[in-house]
Formats: sequence, structure tokens, C-alpha cells
Amino acid sequence: MSKDLMDVMIRIGIIAIVVVMCVRIIAPFAGLMLWALILAVALYPLHRRFAKRLGDRQVYAAVLLVVAGLLVIGLPTVMLGSSFAGYVHEVFTVFQNKPITIKQPDAAVADWPLIGEEVYSAWSSAATDLPAFLEGKKPQLEKLSKRVLSAAASTAGGVFVFLGALVVAGIIMTYGESGNQTTQRILNRLAGPAKGPQLHRLSTATIRSVAMGVIGVAFIQALLLGVGFILAGIPAAGLLALIVLLIGILQLPALLVSAPVIAYLWWSGDASTTHNIVWTIYLLVAGMADNVLKPLLLGRGVDAPMPVILLGALGGMVSGGFVGLFVGAVLLAVGYQIFMDWVDQAEEGTNPESGQAETAARIPPVSE
Repeated sequence: MSKDLMDVMIRIGIIAIVVVMCVRIIAPFAGLMLWALILAVALYPLHRRFAKRLGDRQVYAAVLLVVAGLLVIGLPTVMLGSSFAGYVHEVFTVFQNKPITIKQPDAAVADWPLIGEEVYSAWSSAATDLPAFLEGKKPQLEKLSKRVLSAAASTAGGVFVFLGALVVAGIIMTYGESGNQTTQRILNRLAGPAKGPQLHRLSTATIRSVAMGVIGVAFIQALLLGVGFILAGIPAAGLLALIVLLIGILQLPALLVSAPVIAYLWWSGDASTTHNIVWTIYLLVAGMADNVLKPLLLGRGVDAPMPVILLGALGGMVSGGFVGLFVGAVLLAVGYQIFMDWVDQAEEGTNPESGQAETAARIPPVSE
């Protein structure tokens, strides 16, 4: 083995060890830092506006934006969690201290398609002897309770990570200009000076497009429907608005929530017909608002079609959770751009005019 080859192998080994150790050190904070980077990219235009109005004070603008975000997101989350915990405690107290009676089901329940007989049998058993029914369903109830507690703990942990990422994003935005230049240099090194700026613009625009077209639309729709639920006198309006936000991020129609609420309005019969008609129209319009907002906001300013961004966001969320919304959209948009550049290069190489010129240049003139 030559001395040069040994030196190269030793250097490669040292580099590999350093890379592995760096990955192990940063791995516990990878999710937090990724969320912080996404939030910083999405909120940076707003941060620049605040800084401009505050006399180009980057730190003050970042602090103002972070505090506003903590109040807008953290305070309602804490209030909702406290309200939900109080509701659960109240139900548990009532269940312990007062006997619970359930009415016998109507005979028409058994005629429901597919599930009618099972629902009628379970309902009838619970109405006849509720303690015995619950005792018989104890394994299923324990399994369900564990899943609910696990989901609640995971949601609470995700909220705290998101709030922590918002604070880190404020620090990143304070050094936004230098960070932007560093990112540009890295992409130039990876993709070359010609493609680096293009990929930088594409990645930034895709993150902001997903933030507005997916999360922004879901938030606007949850706000519209939440206000409607409160003014219409719907119980648990805050919880229903949170469900609308979640299913909006999952790209499911908000009518899954607003339609049952409309049915409840008419079924309860507590208000006048005019009241029900007005709020039915409002909830229907608000429940379908995403059909208008999403085409306007999703894919805006991105050099990739809106279906590509949407598919990337959905696929990324399925494979990587909420953070996959952005990672998947960026990766698919970049992949689409690289693929189309490759296609365009092939078309340029087979251009008829250039092809004739190249052929004429290769064929020697015929001597007379």
C-alpha cells in the first residue's frame, strides 16, 4: 500500500468519525432545529416588516414576533388543555358519585345499515346494566384509554417543541441576512453557481407556500368556523375549532365538522328558524372556504405546479409527521425542478434547427 493511499484512507476515516459524532450530538435537537428553520423561513418577511418599522432593529422585531406567536398559539392551547382537563375531571366525578342511566334504544336503531344490530345490542346492554356492560368491555376500554393518554401526551409534547422552535426561530431571524448568505454559499457549493440561487429561491418559496397554503388556510378556516360555533351557541366550540385546524392540515374537508354542527343546530331546536338558516349558510360557506383559498395561496411564487407541492406536503406528512409537510414539499419541488431541467436539456439538444446545423457541420462538402 502506497503512502499516499494510506494518507487518503486515514483522512477519510477521520472525516467519517467526525461526521458520525456530529450527527449523534445534533440528533436529539434535529426536530427542534428543523421546525425552527422552517418557522424562520416562513416568518422572515414579516420579521423584516417589523424591523423596518422599528428602525431596522432586528432583535426587537424578533422578540415582538416571538412573543406574539407565544400569545397567539401558547395561550389558547393552555386554556384549551385546562378546559379539557376540567371537563374530564367533572365527568369522572359525576360518574363516581351519581348513578348514570341510559335510555333504551329505539327499535329503528336495529335497522341501521351494516352496524344497526351491533349498535342496538350494545346500547341495550348498557341501558339494562351499565356497570356489567363496562366490566365486560374493560380490556377494550383500558386499551382505548392508553391510546388516548398517549395521543394527549404526544400532542402536548409536540406543542411544547413547536413553542421552543418558535423561540429558536426568533434567534435565527435576528441573524437572517448572514444565515441567508451562508445557505446560498452552501447551495452554490453543492449545485454550482448557476443552479444554487435557483434551488435557494425554490426551497424558500416552497416553505412559505406550504405555510400559507396548508397551515395558513387551515388556521383561517378554523378561526372562521370557531367564531361561528361560538356565536351560534354550539357547545365545545373551541375544541371543535381545534379539530377543524387539525383536519385542515390533514387536507380533509372542514365539512366533516361543520355538517354535523349544522345538523345539531336543527336537531336541538333551541333557536328560531331564522337563526338556524343564517348560521347554516355561514357554516356552509366557511366550511368550503378552503376550495377558494387553497388555489390562491398554495404554490404561489413557486416554480412548480400546485399539485406537486400538495402531493409533496401530503406524502411528507404521512411519512414524517407535521414537519414532513414542509420537508416533503421542498424535496418534491426540488426533484421536479431538477427533472424538468434534465428534460429541457434533452429538448435543447434535439432542437431541429440546432440539429440541422450540427449535421451540416459534421458532413463534409461534396466536391464537384
